[in-house]
Amino acid sequence: QVQLVESGGGSVQAGGSLRLSCAASTISQYTVDDYYMAWFRQPPGREREAVAIIDKIGNTRYTDSVKGRFTISKDNAQNTLSLQMDSLKPEDTGVYYCAAAFWIAGWQNRLHTEAWEYWGQGTQVTVSS
Repeated sequence: QVQLVESGGGSVQAGGSLRLSCAASTISQYTVDDYYMAWFRQPPGREREAVAIIDKIGNTRYTDSVKGRFTISKDNAQNTLSLQMDSLKPEDTGVYYCAAAFWIAGWQNRLHTEAWEYWGQGTQVTVSS
C-alpha cells in the first residue's frame, strides 16, 4: 500500500517556474526506488495524460510538449517524487497527479492511467498568459 500526497501547485505567469512534490508513505522497507512513479495532469475538460515517468533505476520519459522544460526526479532518502517545471505555458494548466506502481511492463503501457495502482489527490497548477 502506498499513500501519495502532492504539494507545490499554484498560480504563475507564463515563463515562470513551479516545483511539485509528492510525499510517499510506503509499507515496510520499500521506498520510491522500489516503484515506478509518474506525474500525470488533467487539463480542464480533457482526459488525464502522462507528463513524466521515472522507472526504478532512474530512467525517465517525458511527453513531447514538456521536454526540455520539466524534470522529474526521486529522493530515496526523503521518499519523495518531484517535478521541476520551468518556462511554464498556459497549456500546462491543469490538476497534476502523482502516481505509483510496483510493476508496469513497457514504457508504452506506463502512459495509460489504468496501469497505475496508486494516486495522489492532485494539486492545481494554473499558468496565466
